[in-house]
Amino acid sequence: MKKLLITTCIVLAATLEMSAQQFKVITSVESIVPSGLGRSRIVNALEQKDHKEYTSVQTEEDNTRNKSKRADIRVKNFEETKLLNFFNIGGIRFQNIAANDALLTSMLNDMVANGWELAFVTSAVESAGKGDANGIFITRYIFKK
Repeated sequence: MKKLLITTCIVLAATLEMSAQQFKVITSVESIVPSGLGRSRIVNALEQKDHKEYTSVQTEEDNTRNKSKRADIRVKNFEETKLLNFFNIGGIRFQNIAANDALLTSMLNDMVANGWELAFVTSAVESAGKGDANGIFITRYIFKK
């Protein structure tokens, strides 16, 4: 009986812990624009948004659309940490990349110190294609608690 009670408590605690997870996304945007003309940042939203408020259901019978405005979706409270651009007049600046790595490491260490666990990292490059010298390198850091 005692073992059953202990097992039940452990299972209940594990179930509560799994259902109480929350996620946080922090994004870094690093400019790939020659001559250092771009802007590079780490962006962290300080507001919560409920995706359901901005979601519509569309079917053949009922084409109900959510009437929320794009301006309602915007987050006005966010942190913006400056990063250095990958390029300057002379080309690729490896010193800038190292500086950005130091800032990103600081951000990651701060999140971990505040109880967050890095769950996923995803990145991409945006460019219009061949001959396009402009673009961004974006990385999303997805944390869970």
